[in-house]
Amino acid sequence: MTNEILDSPYRAATPQDAVAMAELVDIAGEGMPLHLWTGMAGEGESPWQIGQQRALRESGGFSYRNTVVQQLGDTIVAALIGYALPDPPDLIHYNELPAVFVPLQQLEDMVPGTWYINVLAAYPEHRGKGYGTGLLAVAERIAVQEKCKGLSLIVSDGNPRAWQLYTRCGYKDIASRPMVKDSWENAGEDWILLKKAL
Repeated sequence: MTNEILDSPYRAATPQDAVAMAELVDIAGEGMPLHLWTGMAGEGESPWQIGQQRALRESGGFSYRNTVVQQLGDTIVAALIGYALPDPPDLIHYNELPAVFVPLQQLEDMVPGTWYINVLAAYPEHRGKGYGTGLLAVAERIAVQEKCKGLSLIVSDGNPRAWQLYTRCGYKDIASRPMVKDSWENAGEDWILLKKAL
């Protein structure tokens, strides 16, 4: 992610943003990231340290290099994490993935060549201020710059407020898959794939 098409209050994330990134990823993921990081943490490690280490990666979906943050003064209030999905999709054997990821990967594979919004989140005290709408507009500018076919994202059917935001901004439901929760607790039953044409 570069700052070429970003202007205040948006900027490309840096490694120094790892703490906020981990927190916002967990907010967007409705607690699933922290649940998974807890299972990955070794002796003497906290789940949050795992999340921050993942944010510091130079590659992969959850990386500071794929992240735009929004600031209010010196404080990060929201973030967008996204990237272009390969077209055609990478060959992935679903039986090699953790079960919780299989329905998500199946949905991603339906929208090759789109700019995939992996994370869109604001801290709870900063919700309802238009930050999500603003970051969706940033996502659209990036998708145009990267010559993507459109934009895509996945939302839980247990999060109607997020779904309403996306549909208000022109995203359409195109498919769904039942969630696999393992021991993660969530009010939703299905993952919903949404897409917006450019």
